[in-house]
Order: sequence, then C-alpha cells, then structure tokens
Amino acid sequence: MYEGPVQDLIDELGRLPGVGPKSAQRIAFFLLAADPVDVRRLIDALTEVKDKVKFCSICGNVAEDDQCRICRDERRDLTVICVVEEPKDVVAIERTREFRGRYHVLGGAISPIEGVGPDDLRIRELMMRLADGTVTELILATDPNLEGEATATYLARMVKEMGITVTRLASGLPVGGDLEYADEVTLGRAFEGRRAYSS
Repeated sequence: MYEGPVQDLIDELGRLPGVGPKSAQRIAFFLLAADPVDVRRLIDALTEVKDKVKFCSICGNVAEDDQCRICRDERRDLTVICVVEEPKDVVAIERTREFRGRYHVLGGAISPIEGVGPDDLRIRELMMRLADGTVTELILATDPNLEGEATATYLARMVKEMGITVTRLASGLPVGGDLEYADEVTLGRAFEGRRAYSS
C-alpha cells in the first residue's frame, strides 16, 4: 500500500477492465515518471472523449453527433441489421469490409450471473427498428460464448413471428489453427458449418 494520491491512482487504474493490481501499479509508476506533457495529453484525451463522444440515437454505436457515421451513410443497406454486443464489435466487422448493412449495438449480453437481463440491453430499441418492415435480415453477431448464445437465442425467439430472416455468424476453426488445439465446441461448430469444397 502506498500513501495518498499514488494509492488512489493505483486503485482507480485497477478498476479498469483487464487491469489487475500489478498492472495498475506498473501504469501508475509509468505515469509518475512520464513527461508532464505526455500526462497532460492523456488527461486531455480522456476529458475530450467524455465531453464529445456519445452513443448513436439509432444503433447505439459511439458517435460524435446524434448519429454515427454508419447510420448517416445513405449507401448502407437498410434491409440488413447486424446485431453486436459492443461498439468494438462494429469496428471488428467493419475491418473485414464484407458487410454493407447497418448495425445495432446491444450494450452487452444477457448474463443472469452478472445481473444483466434483456431489459438492461438495447433490445426494445432493436424491436422498434424492426417494426416498420424495412429490415428483411437480422444477423446475430453476438460472441460465441454462453452469454452471447443466450442473447442470440432470445433475440431469435422475439423476431420469429416478424417474417424476418434471422442468421448467425458462422463459427469454427481459425485459419492457421491446428485441430489438436481446438476445443470441442469450436470443432463441433466447424462440422455443423461445413460447406461444399470447390478447388
């Protein structure tokens, strides 16, 4: 335990996701030794992100205006919505340059253990977007874990009667992976999602 401001900084850094006590201590002492100009830039960046960045009123992605750049882009396909858990998932999908539809960010996944239920997510907003009949396909791109699967199943049941095609991102073996290191679920998904081979 350190005294005063140093311990306060370590405690605050330790509250960040993925930052344990040792990492928090390492970051704190890095900041103590850093050039004041560098620390000021970090402070300014943190302040600016809290002041200027908000969530898109349509999809829930991060935005500097009322709507994010994807929702403002008239070239995007209005008939397809890809549902993701977090804004970082939008970035990951956009990097592929394969998807030209719109997104809906839930803000998490259903997790009874963590006290997150359907009402804690942006599911109501999604249902409102689907109500006008414009959307013909809903792509469920939640994480392939217990919470993501529960969320995808819940959404698929809710949308079932709306006449919308519901699809799920394929999952299986990563390119460059070895079969011997694949877990049973991943290997099972790879078998379920197999397709015809063309040379």
